[in-house]
Amino acid sequence: MKIQEIELFQVDIPPIPAIAKYMPKIFDLTLCRVITDEGLIGLGEAHGFPPDFEEAKQRLIGSDPLSIDPFTEEDPFECALLDIAGQAAGLPLHRFFGKQVRDRVPVSYWSRPMEPEETAAEAEVGARLGFTNHKLKARPWNVVETVRLMKEAVGSDYSVGLDPNQKFGEVHVAARLAHKLEHFGTVHNFENPVLKTHYEWFRLLREKTFIPIALHAQSSTMVVNALKMECIDYVNLSGSALEIRDAAAVAAAADVPCWVQLGGLCMGVKAAYSVHLQSTIPNATLPCDELPFVRVTDVLQEGLGLKDGHFMVPEGPGLGVTLNMEVVEKYRVG
Repeated sequence: MKIQEIELFQVDIPPIPAIAKYMPKIFDLTLCRVITDEGLIGLGEAHGFPPDFEEAKQRLIGSDPLSIDPFTEEDPFECALLDIAGQAAGLPLHRFFGKQVRDRVPVSYWSRPMEPEETAAEAEVGARLGFTNHKLKARPWNVVETVRLMKEAVGSDYSVGLDPNQKFGEVHVAARLAHKLEHFGTVHNFENPVLKTHYEWFRLLREKTFIPIALHAQSSTMVVNALKMECIDYVNLSGSALEIRDAAAVAAAADVPCWVQLGGLCMGVKAAYSVHLQSTIPNATLPCDELPFVRVTDVLQEGLGLKDGHFMVPEGPGLGVTLNMEVVEKYRVG
């Protein structure tokens, strides 16, 4: 088998209106199709522009995709090569990461910083769609009012994960907000509430609130250091698929649950890759941050179902999804 052609598509699908009001564009993303001479097509997705991947594209064309270690290649080719290998072997992609422990993966609804009334309205949308957790990019000046209105709108069973992007700043600010937010009973976690340069601040805040404290980590080293400081209850994991797998194992050794953000504000291809990975991570029990549904449409023809706040793990060989090329061409910008 040989790689016959590699197609790269820069795609810009707008956000849903509630998000577009504040964030008209979500990142620069490239999709790829790695096409073999035997008719197998591997899919991948990555941040960046098509020229960013041109060198790797030219190097890979003509190669046997089954002779290449996918994990030595950057995205989007890592995923695409695994997709081809899975199709060739008749195996779902998650088999390359280990034993599958779940066939559906929890996911959060998502909002960027908005006015409290707007966020409460989005919580109603999320609840109608079947989500039970809402990740909110929180800000100190209106987070209490926002959570109050969200609870009034959708009730206590709809939890909220707060990600202030370190903008609560210092411990005394985060502790004061935590004290007010505890009374609602709906706050699922504080993610990066204070500066990540001060793990001792995470630990001090953890001693002052019963709201679980989470760190967004990009490596197993970060997880180890946080565990040594006894400063976290949960961890959000980013990085490559193998980096996430390794970091999750470190967290699991300390009985710390995690969630995954392999793509984040991605499209369906990267989300499908993440779902396969997460289906093999025993302690990835918290709602993930893969968010193709925050755009007006997705690029998948079929394969990645979303029901009751969970992604269904595709069952077909490889990724188990296909591109809707009409959507790709409609929103293609490069």
